[in-house]
Amino acid sequence: MTNLPGANNIGISHSTLVSCLGRGHAAHVTALRNGTSGLRAEHHLDLPFSCFLGEVDDLADLRFPVELSAYDNRANRLALAALGSDGFDQAALATREKWGALRCGIVIGTSTAGVEMLERVYRARDDDAPMPKSYSMRHHDSQQAVAAFLQDYLDFQGPSYSISTACSSSAKALVDAYQLIEAGLCDAVLVGGVDSLCLTSLNGFESLELISRSPCKPCDSNRDGLSIGEAAAFLIVERDSKNGIRMSGFGESSDGTNMSTPPEDGAGAATAIRQALQRAGLTAGDIDYVNLHGTATVVNDAAEAQAVSSAIGAQVPASSLKGAIGHTLGAAGAAEAVLCLYALEHGIIPGNPGLEKLDPKALPNVAAQCRNAPLKHVVSNSFGFGGSNCALVLSR
Repeated sequence: MTNLPGANNIGISHSTLVSCLGRGHAAHVTALRNGTSGLRAEHHLDLPFSCFLGEVDDLADLRFPVELSAYDNRANRLALAALGSDGFDQAALATREKWGALRCGIVIGTSTAGVEMLERVYRARDDDAPMPKSYSMRHHDSQQAVAAFLQDYLDFQGPSYSISTACSSSAKALVDAYQLIEAGLCDAVLVGGVDSLCLTSLNGFESLELISRSPCKPCDSNRDGLSIGEAAAFLIVERDSKNGIRMSGFGESSDGTNMSTPPEDGAGAATAIRQALQRAGLTAGDIDYVNLHGTATVVNDAAEAQAVSSAIGAQVPASSLKGAIGHTLGAAGAAEAVLCLYALEHGIIPGNPGLEKLDPKALPNVAAQCRNAPLKHVVSNSFGFGGSNCALVLSR
């Protein structure tokens, strides 16, 4: 991408991730190398069906700040866990000191924010009883609940907002972070995605008959649906970055042919990928790896294979990470961008947990196991309900 005057060398200075695979850089790199899946049949939710979920452990043990207790819910505990991993909170505070609080913004992608707390309150209250006076919509089920918590926790006083475009939410948040700096509105932006497991999402996907009863198997001939996970992933994007890792391009499109199903030819997704390559000044042959959106639903995986074949070429190495961490919905774009940064840093093509027999309609070069490879440019795809497509090019 070409930066505007005064916004040179925008890069990603710090990142962190909390998922069912663990907390922080080391836990996730080890899991990627070993092909570990964090999906489990045991979980804390009261569901009327069985499934495997990517649940983060020990969130209840976190010491939530007393002065911010109004924000205490599962989504913000995920955020707190991420802030405490890899020294990210200290890096964020140093960024605030460097640029000044008014020049530091926050953009968060989420699909449900803290709605899990609302579910608990509703299930505990008597029929027709009023909502308890202690319950605050602003701190829980507002889409801004996580961004507001981060703003109060870190005292970032620049622009602060949330993006909710289903499963592309936090990929689009990363695009906005760069644009806020390019537009001169910020010098640094804390950007990322947070989504917790909740009954609203799970019962909704179950009603669409999209939940697998087994750990999901993206790109596999016998795939039968997705597994939901939860995660918090944050990145600090700033100008004049000394770090060589950056987002070099992005593409967005909307094909909007169906609320939950993409067009079979993947045309809208291919448009987003081509835009991302063009903005990065790259050709299809420059791409070393594609992180697939790869939900493990029959239609989505086939459409994405068509899109990648059309925009980059069928032979590009690719894999889906949903079999490792589950589909983390609004957090997926940021969580998988961070995993791609780890892959770039360590020179690995992650494997595709769950893959046993490659679907003939899938890309032929899906990596079943992790392998070493020199990576310079990778594409990360995020495709949301309603045809909201976003492709990122991450480079080093």
